[in-house]
Amino acid sequence: MQVLKDILYGVTIVEVHGTTDVSVDFLTFDSRQAKSNSVFFAIQGVARDGHDFIPEVCDAGCTVIIAERVVEVPESVQLIVVSDTQSALAIMAGNFFDEPSKKLNLIGVTGTNGKTTITTLLFNLYSRLGYSCGLISTVVNKIGDRDIISTHTTPDPIVLNRLLKEMVEQGISHCFMEVSSHAIHQKRVLDLTFKGGAFTNITHDHLDYHKTFKEYIDVKKTFFDRLPKTAFALTNVDDKNGEIMLQNTKAKKRSYALKSMGDYTAKVLENQFSGLVLNINGKELWTRLVGDFNAYNLLAVYGIAQELGDDETEVLTALSELKSVDGRFEHIRSTSGVIAIVDYAHTPDALDNVLKTIENIRTKNETVFTVVGCGGDRDRSKRPMMAKIACDRSDKVILTSDNPRSEDPNSIINEMMAGVDAANYKKTLSIVDRMQAIKTAVSMAETNDIILIAGKGHEKYQDINGVRHDFDDLNTIKELFKKLNK
Repeated sequence: MQVLKDILYGVTIVEVHGTTDVSVDFLTFDSRQAKSNSVFFAIQGVARDGHDFIPEVCDAGCTVIIAERVVEVPESVQLIVVSDTQSALAIMAGNFFDEPSKKLNLIGVTGTNGKTTITTLLFNLYSRLGYSCGLISTVVNKIGDRDIISTHTTPDPIVLNRLLKEMVEQGISHCFMEVSSHAIHQKRVLDLTFKGGAFTNITHDHLDYHKTFKEYIDVKKTFFDRLPKTAFALTNVDDKNGEIMLQNTKAKKRSYALKSMGDYTAKVLENQFSGLVLNINGKELWTRLVGDFNAYNLLAVYGIAQELGDDETEVLTALSELKSVDGRFEHIRSTSGVIAIVDYAHTPDALDNVLKTIENIRTKNETVFTVVGCGGDRDRSKRPMMAKIACDRSDKVILTSDNPRSEDPNSIINEMMAGVDAANYKKTLSIVDRMQAIKTAVSMAETNDIILIAGKGHEKYQDINGVRHDFDDLNTIKELFKKLNK
């Protein structure tokens, strides 16, 4: 239970209709959850305007309405008009849950690719170092050993602050969190206090939401603009937009790179399916992770650990013991020597990086098969690019369904085919059914051939016409290897 006037601290208020001296015990921006003693935030969404649901939440017994304009409410309901309800939600959620982010070493990781791997590696690293840790990621949220289902890369401010408060109550000292561009734009992390932030890279993605690449970059940059001077900001300067992220930050500026000068640098000495050998800031490290993209991920983790002040030798030792993250370059070998790789690569850059890694490791005496699709109701402009990259860097390509959602999967594949030029047409198949597509690749593969199954990674479902069907790429390939004795 909180008093309204206390949780309004820091909010830009335009008008107050009623009193702020009332008790509330629940916050929501979902009209279906409104109840007695609750605060409802009327947020203008992409598809719906929360202001339209104010009569409904008042009927449900809602005590307080936070809105951006004066609306008619019953006399018993308090109306607080603010300049921005999204900002008010973030600030009030922090106040309601007693500002838990200030009581943690909260690290945010943003960028197009690598967020899940870096945050998960950090969680596993710091757990090995003896700390009690929390994780907020695309795959799962964790409080110590307890897993909590993740529905968004970055939760809404209410869920987020509730999670962080529970972490504080459970004695968690460090929390590692993915920060998506949607979350930054929608101000979900506006009022959180970060100990540090890291930028991985920025490539073609989410242009269905951000409209332009410049807007996408600018949104990412605002995360660093808001970091306090007591925090650190670590950026990948090999990315051409890496330094842009630090232009206006008040935080301590730090950098990492494989190809440029940086505060933290690394060189790939060996790259095999068994793992990487790296030289990080003059120290040699063997790790089970594979590929240059994971060299970047590991270097970012190392840099964050150094900024947090942890012992370098202990950090490097623990890094060498870490395993790959679920759905990120997970590979298995069949009894006949066929290698299958499952990876979440769902952007042009991520797919290119994975295929480059395979290219660097392969002997050139084997065939590389790529099974890939694109998600429905998402950025359509990347579809032909994904197909082109798959064709340019593979010997055989099977275009298939990813999560078609409300779209016709045949239409998605047709849009991907626009990126297949005449020279690559003969090596490309279209098989809408994902199970059949993977099965076809397995049946065609011979000893030492490599099959990349891209796009879904850790996901355990396929979203088709609003229904989630059980589907797991890794389990699928394992079962096919058993049945076909590959």
